[in-house]
Amino acid sequence: MSSTFAAPPIHEESLGASTLEASIEEKIAATIDDLIAQIPNPEQLTGEQRRGIIARYTAVLEGNFIYWMTATFLAVKSQEAHPILLENLYEECRDSHPAMMRSFALAAHAFPTDKDALAVDRNLTAMRLFLGKLEGVPSLLSMAFFEGWIQKFMAPLAKLAELQGSTEMVYTDVHGVCDVRHSQELFRGVFLEMKRYPVDEGTDIFEGVNLLSTLVRNIVQG
Repeated sequence: MSSTFAAPPIHEESLGASTLEASIEEKIAATIDDLIAQIPNPEQLTGEQRRGIIARYTAVLEGNFIYWMTATFLAVKSQEAHPILLENLYEECRDSHPAMMRSFALAAHAFPTDKDALAVDRNLTAMRLFLGKLEGVPSLLSMAFFEGWIQKFMAPLAKLAELQGSTEMVYTDVHGVCDVRHSQELFRGVFLEMKRYPVDEGTDIFEGVNLLSTLVRNIVQG
């Protein structure tokens, strides 16, 4: 199976604003559904395979998500989109989501090792370099996609942890609810940014989505 998601081109001049927005959201939803469908049945995995998925996910999320959102905030130009990102960052810091993530991994006996971190290093680095280009719309769209994927990933992630003997589900309970709203708000930010600051011709607004899709497969498959 291909490790990348090839997004078909979208020609803004040939679509009305609402049609364009619906087309983008449909493509993101289809990508998320495809990735979720690729997750193996947790009950059919070995303990080490379950541990590895949780550990690789933790290696990616704990130390990077706030950085990704901060980079996206720096990339965005529209004043209307900034509060959406600030609210997300406020919740991440106020409620210490990295600490929540660490508690979840420790309870599942899945704290990342150097091997786990190195397993995702190449694709994680690619995502960091992409965000370093500070492109507003592609960055926002990648975060909207990722929040949507996280929300749907919480049920299988919780099952993985449960089968590892954990009862610590604060992380999955919180993100299974709040990330629905976060994703919706980030999509609103994408369209506000597109309206105020249209992307340059030839810009692939799905670049970050493609990179994150590859990283997600890396997390799940090892």
